[in-house]
Amino acid sequence: KPLNCQRCLVVFALFSLTAALEALDELNLFGAKGGPGSLVHALADDIQQCQSILTSMLPRASISKEVDAGVLAIISYPAFAVEDISIVNATKEEIISKLQGRYGCCRFLRDGHRTPKEDPNRLYYESAELKLFENIECEWPLFWTYLILDGIFINSPEQVQEYQEALEGILIKQKDGVRLLPELYSVPADKVEEEYINPHTVERIPMGKLPLRWGQSLYILGNLLAEGFLAPGEIDPLNRRFSTIPKPDVVVQGELTAQVPVRRFELQISICRPPKFPSGEGKSEMLRTEIAYLSCRWRMTGRPTVTFPISQTMLTEDHSDLDPAVLATLKKLQDGYYGGARIQTGKLSEFLTTSCCAHLSFLDGKASGSMGRHDEEYDGDDDEHVNMYLPSKLFRSPQPTLNLNLTDSPASPDVQSGIPRDASGAIDYNALAQLLKDTQSLQDQADILYILYKDKGMDWDTGVHGKGSTVRSLLTDLYEKAGELKHWGLIRMISGMLRKKVEELDSACSDLLAHQKHLTIGLPPEPREKTITAPIPPDQLANLIDEASENNISVAILTQEIMVYLAMSIRTQPRLFSEMFRLRIGLIIQVMATELAQSLGCSGEEATETLMSLSPSELKNLLHHILSGKEFGVERSVREMDAGVSPAISIHHLGNVGATKSERAGISKLKSDMKMVGFTASDSAFLFPSVQRFRLPSMESFDIPDKIPVAKDTRHGQWLRRRRLDGALNRVPVGFYQKVWKILQKCHGLSIEGFVLPSSTTREMTPGEIKFSVHVETVLNRVPQPEYRQLLVEAILVLTMLADVDIQSIGSIIHVEKIVHLANDMFDKDQRDLGAEEHILERDPSTGICRLLYDSAPSGRFGSMTYLTKAVAVYVQDFLPSGSCAVQ
Repeated sequence: KPLNCQRCLVVFALFSLTAALEALDELNLFGAKGGPGSLVHALADDIQQCQSILTSMLPRASISKEVDAGVLAIISYPAFAVEDISIVNATKEEIISKLQGRYGCCRFLRDGHRTPKEDPNRLYYESAELKLFENIECEWPLFWTYLILDGIFINSPEQVQEYQEALEGILIKQKDGVRLLPELYSVPADKVEEEYINPHTVERIPMGKLPLRWGQSLYILGNLLAEGFLAPGEIDPLNRRFSTIPKPDVVVQGELTAQVPVRRFELQISICRPPKFPSGEGKSEMLRTEIAYLSCRWRMTGRPTVTFPISQTMLTEDHSDLDPAVLATLKKLQDGYYGGARIQTGKLSEFLTTSCCAHLSFLDGKASGSMGRHDEEYDGDDDEHVNMYLPSKLFRSPQPTLNLNLTDSPASPDVQSGIPRDASGAIDYNALAQLLKDTQSLQDQADILYILYKDKGMDWDTGVHGKGSTVRSLLTDLYEKAGELKHWGLIRMISGMLRKKVEELDSACSDLLAHQKHLTIGLPPEPREKTITAPIPPDQLANLIDEASENNISVAILTQEIMVYLAMSIRTQPRLFSEMFRLRIGLIIQVMATELAQSLGCSGEEATETLMSLSPSELKNLLHHILSGKEFGVERSVREMDAGVSPAISIHHLGNVGATKSERAGISKLKSDMKMVGFTASDSAFLFPSVQRFRLPSMESFDIPDKIPVAKDTRHGQWLRRRRLDGALNRVPVGFYQKVWKILQKCHGLSIEGFVLPSSTTREMTPGEIKFSVHVETVLNRVPQPEYRQLLVEAILVLTMLADVDIQSIGSIIHVEKIVHLANDMFDKDQRDLGAEEHILERDPSTGICRLLYDSAPSGRFGSMTYLTKAVAVYVQDFLPSGSCAVQ
């Protein structure tokens, strides 16, 4: 492949790392003479993380290889590294369908090794010359020997016989009767053009080593197994061949531990040191995620055992009972199923015989240079990295706090209008500090401290309670008070001022990148929107988030949260991220605010405030519903007043309102041909309210209804919402990028808002490469409005239908935005002919698109795909043969 100086993660490296970790685990470096100190321990989490990334990449081998025949050694003998039989079969079918020829399998598409077109004097290829190797790649009989072995291990005599017969025809017989397996078969130099025209028809010649010892040994091994001279267990002593066999459900063992003695449901709960977890619903949600992860990833001997810590923050305000969310969790735990997993609760002493036990000698307190400190003393240096949603006083002994009255009073001063000033009009900071001491409102205290933080800095001594009352100490105390009241908006704001980091932020970023997902932070366009394509140090990552958030401390903290929640989701539900190669966190935050504004019928400012004030569990739940692609609704919780000062929401499913995915894409009706059917005027028109614009703090303006009216048509706003969600998430129909690749072969390029995707891209990349998908996505992401971006995707989708038409060319550079505007004009004209009023056909000033078109279903008489198909036919009609496409 070409030399592009880009780091690339490949499945072979992942397999090697996984195999190394599994082989090293419990290995004693000094053998029988070694002791506990020479024992190597590999973390099961690291092994499972490699497994998860490996399965998420397959059948692709890397971002630049959509398929590689070498993966056969990973999914079958000798590695058997993949446990999901569906992924194994899909990868095998992909290799056979794309790489198999008459003499074996190609290593990968456009492999120039030993082809007549290869220049042996150069170490690397030029990107543009990769197209020369298409259809003339050398074929390696080696991979058929892997398929023979695979057939033996999966007990498929038909597969074994098929490839044995195929090999017999290409083996080279020596004078002594021994059949040798050549390294590869290449196209003769004088037959290259013929092979280009009719692939897999030219007689090839053997080249390279004869025999290839690697392939010859596997060929002999396959024959010995097939004829019964060897048993599969003799060449697979670790029994890895059984990795794809379904395993019994994992039973997770749970023990309840608490800070204080609590009795509930006849369970005796012991006392333990409180861990670094959120409280209430957030802790229940984290427990659900951890149990679900354990149930599907546990592979060790014995059952996994987890503890469910209960702290004082999980009690009601009067400390007389458990929080309702915690109570509901305990009931589910006792029922035996939680988070889709089987669970058994009890005492730790009861689990000793069934648990997975290991002695980690390096954590022994007697050992010198201990890696962990688990004594009763607390290390205060970890304050900066603890979970920002738990008051730090929970991790240490109580300390004297400032005497701040948190009771709201009608007479509390308005900070914004009552800032004291001196004779020159400047802020009187000493008087402002006195005002801080006198005010009773928690929010006003935060506002005053924010002013002092911005103007005077963290170390300025306010003198509120004597010497040493710095802004930092007051903020720390206010942070703890906000934590007690569960005032999440203030917690996020103060966390930003104190420069706290969400726990494991860099690990979350690395997890997302390892699953082949690029990250962007901030709002488009570039350079404001920053792209992360490789892991970076924690401090540098936090600074980059602050820069992209334009120093909006609340947005920066929210960005960190969303990144962690995305990583949690991709570990347990990677399918939510299919066909997404770039996660745009800034747009996700924007869409979450829009969802709240539309569902709650509030203004943009109120929606932003509500979003910032959501609890971590509510925020994660809202993000999960947005990622799921299902229809859902948001409403204010009836328990809002019981949940503290922060607003609460509840999310509920609406069912399959949008019908099937094919109907949602609008393609099912249009696949047969490109001939459009005329339509007549309707007796009535759809009536929709006008929409207004608002601006989020430090965010790009976007359109949402000012309020949601009660209407008979419950689908009003559904398609605008769906396009906005899909556009923000970069969600496209399955096979979209492969179709774009095909249409680029019939034109000179696609222009999207002034940015051209040239047809030369197809000479450098194959249709299924992640690199090609990311390249197309990068061009689409230059459109800042997610709903407009999605209309462009729909237009390209209609345009790609021409790739299957027998037409050599459909023009030079196709301007996709012109097709969308042409469809918009047709839609506007038809609506006016039907008598639609002017305010109904209001256009988005930033794009010029009718808002009603954004909210139109893809299919149907007035569907967006209907008008886009007409627009495509009109736009390209000069390049089409007569009669191939018509608009009636």
